[in-house]
Amino acid sequence: MNLSISEQLSYSTVRIECQYADGSSGTGTGFFFRLLENKETGEHIPVVITNKHVINGAIKGRLIFVKSQVSNEPNDREHFSANIDGFESWWKKHPDPQVDLCAMPIAQILIESEKRNEKLFYIALDMSLLPTQEQLNQISALEEILMIGYPNGIWDSINNKPIFRKGVTATNPNLDYNGKKEFMIDAACFPGSSGSPIFIFNEGSYRDKKGNTYMGTSRVILMGVLYAGPQHTATGEVRIIDVPTSQRHISISTIPNNLGLVIKSDRIIELEELFK
Repeated sequence: MNLSISEQLSYSTVRIECQYADGSSGTGTGFFFRLLENKETGEHIPVVITNKHVINGAIKGRLIFVKSQVSNEPNDREHFSANIDGFESWWKKHPDPQVDLCAMPIAQILIESEKRNEKLFYIALDMSLLPTQEQLNQISALEEILMIGYPNGIWDSINNKPIFRKGVTATNPNLDYNGKKEFMIDAACFPGSSGSPIFIFNEGSYRDKKGNTYMGTSRVILMGVLYAGPQHTATGEVRIIDVPTSQRHISISTIPNNLGLVIKSDRIIELEELFK
């Protein structure tokens, strides 16, 4: 498989389409992840991770996968749609109501596709991409970030590809913003971006906070998951609003600030406990 790092990351997300009980519909972003992975045997639980508010109240859902060629290369223009009834019930939610994360096991979907002789292609993230203490020690307060998702539901539907967006950290990711395991990014966070993975991503070279330059070395760190952002109302009040799944969920009385709140990725470790 001859894919660059950024190309590999483009296969790490999935567009989540939801139909809600009130008759509305919306889209969000999920990403593939390997939970409870045994590095020796390769056994793991394949899941999709997103925000709770994306799937809450969803009676139907659809995930769209790229198919795999016989050579285990992606067949970008061939897709497999997993249509799921009772969509919300498939997800395991983080036990803390203040943590907007959930995960859905997808082994059943993979088995069903194999029964149809259709192999799926995706690249799952894993715990090795979570920041180590050594990496955190190198991270500065201001870092470039990469967000991958489906803003306003926009995607390359022919090739089933997400949208890459770049920004910077708006608060120091080494600190817990307002006492929560969160930090803020300065990036355009639109409906459909809920559940987007947020990376520190440097391809080819990077510089640490001490000014040391690492040439010929790439850096990919899964820093967290986008879920909300501050918006100010017509009365001047600032509120933290979940990044909506649909334009129709946006109140005209609130104005986004192009800032996003990110749940730190170590919360995924807590999510993993639900699958033990």
